[in-house]
Amino acid sequence: MTIQASAPEGHTGTDALMFKDDPQFWFEIERLFGAAEYGGSSFGEVIAIAQQIKSGDYDSWYDAMSDFADRIAAEADDQLAKGHKISARDSYLRASNYYRSAEFFLHANANDPRVTRAFERSTTCYCQAAALFNPIIEPVQIPFEGTTLTGYFHHADTTGEPRKTLILNSGFDGSPEEMHWLGARAAVERGYNVLVFDGPGQYSAVHSQGLHFRANWESVVTPVVDYALTRKEVDPKRIALHCESLGGYFAPRAAAFEHRLAACICDDGVYDYGAAQLFPFPADKHEAIKAAMFATSAPELDAMLEHAMQTNTVARWAFTHGMYSFGVDSPRAYLAATQAFHLRDGIAEQIRCPTLVLVAEKDLFFQGQAQQLYDHLTCPKTMIRFTDAEGAGAHCQAGAGRLSYARTYDWLDETLASVE
Repeated sequence: MTIQASAPEGHTGTDALMFKDDPQFWFEIERLFGAAEYGGSSFGEVIAIAQQIKSGDYDSWYDAMSDFADRIAAEADDQLAKGHKISARDSYLRASNYYRSAEFFLHANANDPRVTRAFERSTTCYCQAAALFNPIIEPVQIPFEGTTLTGYFHHADTTGEPRKTLILNSGFDGSPEEMHWLGARAAVERGYNVLVFDGPGQYSAVHSQGLHFRANWESVVTPVVDYALTRKEVDPKRIALHCESLGGYFAPRAAAFEHRLAACICDDGVYDYGAAQLFPFPADKHEAIKAAMFATSAPELDAMLEHAMQTNTVARWAFTHGMYSFGVDSPRAYLAATQAFHLRDGIAEQIRCPTLVLVAEKDLFFQGQAQQLYDHLTCPKTMIRFTDAEGAGAHCQAGAGRLSYARTYDWLDETLASVE
C-alpha cells in the first residue's frame, strides 16, 4: 500500500491574517479573538501575545500565553484586594482563557509540569471570576459512574423558578470554563439556565481523572440530564442539548438514545468522526487505510502518519491531542479508536427531538460532515449555514459568536415555545 500524505483542499480554514503557514495556530488565535465577545479575551491582548509566538513553536506558544496570563491574574488579585470586584472578575476571566490556551499544544507529554500548572491556574481563575458574577456561576459536581464530572450551573436569575435549561458541552479539546463565552452567557441573556459539563476525554476529566473519550456519549449525557432534573430551577419539559466541535457528534449521538431532550443543537454537525480523521490522505486511499489501521502491524501506515504529522500542522496537533484524550499510545491507535465515533447504521435516524445542524463554510476540521448528518435525520430538522462573507465561516463560527448564538438561540426559543 502506497499512501501519500497531503492537505486536501477545504482543510486550510479561513484566510489567515497571522501564522499564514500554520492553519492550526491561526485557528487558535481566531478562537481567542472570538472569546472577546463575551469577555474571554481582549483583541489587543491577543495581538500582543501572538507577536511573541514563533510559528510552529509550541514552547513559544506556551511562554507567551502563560506569561501574559500570569500578569493578568496578578492584576486581578490586586484589583480584588482593593475591592474592585468587576475589574477583578473580568481580569480573572481573561487570564483563565490564556492559561487554557497556554498548554493546548503540549499534550505529547502529559506529565509536563507546564500542562498541570496551566490547567490548575485556568480553572482556579475561572472559579474566582465565577464567584464575582451576579448571580454567581455555581461550580457543580455531577455524579457519574462512581466519580463526578466537573461542571458549572449558570443561573438565569435568583428566583429559583423552573426555567428552560440548556445543557452545554464542548468537544475534542475545549473546557467547561471556555463554554462561558461559547454559548453559556448568550443563553443566560435569553433567560436560560445553563448547565455546562466536562465529559470523559475532556478538560478536567482527562487532566485530573484520566477519563478518556467514548463513542456512546448517551452514557455521559443521561447522568447529566438526571442531575439537571434534581434541580428545582430546571423545567423538565424544556431541556435542550447544545454541543460544539466534536460535540457536533456527541449531541446527536446522545439525542438518539436520550429522549428526555426537547431539542438538540449540533455545532458544527458531525456524522462520521472517524472518516473526518482521514483528512491527510486522498479519498481513494481511505478504505485501504481503514483496513491497515486495525492490523497487528502496519509499518507503512505508521510511517505515513508520522510524515503527515511532520508536514501538516493540523495533523500534528490533532493526532497528538487525540492520543492524549483517547488514552492510546500511537497515531494509528488513535485513528483506529475514532472509527467507532459515527452515526451510521440507523443511529442518526433514532433522534426524535427537533434538531438544529450548523455548518461553517470554511470549517477546518469537518468539511461535508454537517450535510451528511442533516441528510440522515428523520426528526424535525433545521440547518443554518454560516459563510466567510459574513465573518462566520470558521469552525464553530469562531470570531462570530454574537451572530451565531443569535441565530441558534432564536431557533431554540421558537422550538421550545411549542413545548407543552
